[in-house]
Amino acid sequence: MKIAVVDSGIHAGHAHVGAVAGGIAVTADGFSDDTVDRLGHGTAVAGAIREKIPEADLYAVKIFDRRLSAEIDTITRAIAWCIENGMDLINLSLGTANPAHRERFERVLVPYVVMVSVADLLPGSLPGVIAAAVEDCPRDQFRYRDGVFYASPYPRPIPGVPPERNLQGSSFAVANMTGFAAQALKTVPPEAVRAELIRLAEARSR
Repeated sequence: MKIAVVDSGIHAGHAHVGAVAGGIAVTADGFSDDTVDRLGHGTAVAGAIREKIPEADLYAVKIFDRRLSAEIDTITRAIAWCIENGMDLINLSLGTANPAHRERFERVLVPYVVMVSVADLLPGSLPGVIAAAVEDCPRDQFRYRDGVFYASPYPRPIPGVPPERNLQGSSFAVANMTGFAAQALKTVPPEAVRAELIRLAEARSR
C-alpha cells in the first residue's frame, strides 16, 4: 500500500517512521528531490500513520519548507503527482476556507484514490474525501457523527515529553484517520473505505 504524506517532508530513519519509500518536493517552480523535513510536522504525521499501518510504503510529498503554508497551485500539483504515481491513500493535513479553491480541487481529485483531510475546509468538505476533526478520544479509536470522523489530536507520543508539549491539532486527527483508513483499505476496495469506517465506528458505539 502506497501512502502519500503531503506535508513538510519526512525525516527518513526517524524512530517513529523508519524507511521512506520515496517522494518529491513540489515548489512554485516545479519539482525537486529535497524532501528534508525542516519543520518536523510531516515526520510527526508520518509517525502517527506508521504506528497504525507499519507495513505501508510511505512517500514524502513535500509542499512546506520553512513554514506551514503553500499556494493552491502547489497543493493541487502535489495531489496530481500522488495520483499519477499510483498512491492508494493521500494524507492532506491542511485545508483552505477559500471557496474559490473548490473547483481547483475538484479538477484533480479522482474517485479511486482515498484522501483524508481537515473537516469543514477544502478539500475535506468535498464529497468523497474523508473529513477528520479533533476529539478527545484514545489514539487507537475514532468516532463518526454527521459526516465527520473524529480522532485524537495527538501524534505518536515522544518518551519523556508531556502530551501538552507535543505537536497537536487537526493535522494529527487527519493523520490518525489516515491510519484507520489504511487499515480499512486492506480489507475493502477504495470506494468502500468510507462506508467501512462508518460501520466500524457505529459498531464500537453500540
